[in-house]
Amino acid sequence: MITTASLKTQSWKDLAEMAKSKGLPGYSSMRKDQLVKALVRAAKRRAQARAAAKSSKPAKGARRSTTLKAHAAHTNGSKSANGKLNGASAHQGRAERLTPRQQRIAERIQRANAERERLKDLSGAFTLAKNKRKAPDKDRLVLMVRDPYWLQACWTVCRLSVKRAEAALAEHWHTAHPVLRLLEVDGGQTTSTSERIVREIDVHGGVTNWYIEVSNPPQGFRVELGYKSAVGKFFSICRSNTVRTPAPDSSDVIDGNWTDVAENYERVFALSGGYTEDNNSGELQELFEERLRRPMTPATTSQFGSGAERLLNRHRDLDFHVDAEMILYGRTKNDAKVMLAGEPIKLRPDGSFTVRLAMPDKRQVLPVVASTPDGVEQRTIVIAVERNTKVLEPMVREAND
Repeated sequence: MITTASLKTQSWKDLAEMAKSKGLPGYSSMRKDQLVKALVRAAKRRAQARAAAKSSKPAKGARRSTTLKAHAAHTNGSKSANGKLNGASAHQGRAERLTPRQQRIAERIQRANAERERLKDLSGAFTLAKNKRKAPDKDRLVLMVRDPYWLQACWTVCRLSVKRAEAALAEHWHTAHPVLRLLEVDGGQTTSTSERIVREIDVHGGVTNWYIEVSNPPQGFRVELGYKSAVGKFFSICRSNTVRTPAPDSSDVIDGNWTDVAENYERVFALSGGYTEDNNSGELQELFEERLRRPMTPATTSQFGSGAERLLNRHRDLDFHVDAEMILYGRTKNDAKVMLAGEPIKLRPDGSFTVRLAMPDKRQVLPVVASTPDGVEQRTIVIAVERNTKVLEPMVREAND
C-alpha cells in the first residue's frame, strides 16, 4: 500500500523513477514533496477505479438488462448522485485500460522525454551505466589551441552544478538547454570591457569536449559553459582559461587527436597559454596529465616558464617538415544548399563559406554543388588538385667547409 509516510522515506531519484513508470507528466521538474503528493493521488485514483469497476460489474444473467437500463438512464438524462458516480468510475476504468496503439504512443513519449533529459544533463557522461569513469568532484573547463582556425574545449561537470543551474533558472529550466559560449578577448585580458560574445554553440549531455572553428587569427578567446533558457537567461557553470591562436602562416601544425598531441604536448600546452604567468594553467596542466597519463615534471615546466615564444623557438637539431593543405572558399545566396563531395557545407550569414581540406600526395577531384532551397536550380563546379611531394637526401657539410 502506497502511503505518504512510506514515500517520504524514498529519495527524489526513486520517486522520479516511480512517477516515470506510472506515466505521470512533468515529474522531472517536481520537488520531492510534489512527487509524493502526485504518487499518492495516482494510487487513490487507481484504487477507486478498481473498486468502482468491481462493484458495478453485473451478474451473468442480468448483464444484458443492466446494460439496457444503463443506456436508457443515460439517454433519459438521469442526474442522480449514484448515476454520476458510476459514470465517473466507468470513465476512469476505461482510462486505465489503454489500447495497444495508445500504449505504444505513451511509451514513445516516455522515451522521448528520457532522451531529452539525457541530452540536457551535462554531467550525464559520467553517470551512464556503461561508462566506468569516476564522476568528477569539481567543474572544469579547459580551452586549447589546435591550429590558427580551430580550438578545442574540454570539460567536466558534476551533478550538483546541474542542480544549481536548475534551481537558479527556476520556472525557465524546462526551456533551458546547454550552451558553450565563445568570447573574443582583446589584449589577452579577461574583464568584461575587453571581451565580446562571438557566438553560442548548442552542446548536449554525454560529451566532454567540443571543437570550435574560429577566424581572424591571431586572436584571443575563452569560453563559458552553462544553460540558456528560451527567454535568454544564461546561467554560467564554469569559465575557461584564455588562449591566443597563432598566425595563419605559422609553421607549427597541431593535429587534432591526442595520439599526435602526446608527441608535441609541450607545443600545444604553450599555445594554449599554459606557460604564461598571467593565466591560471593549473586546470590545463591537470587535463594534460590525465590525458597523457604521465606527469608534467617541474623540470619540464620550469624550463619553458618564460613563455610560449621560448618554447617554440628553442634551439634544437635540424628538424625539417613541410606539409600542405588546401583552403576552398566561395560565395552564394545565404539560403542556398552547398555540398562538397556529398557533404554539406555551412554558410555564413552573407552566403560565403570556407573549407580547409587535407592535401595528400595524390590527385583529388572535388565536385562542389549549390542548389536552391526548393532544389529547382542547381549549379556544379569541379576542382581537380594534384600534389606530388619529393624528399631529397639530406646533405651534411663538414664544419670547416
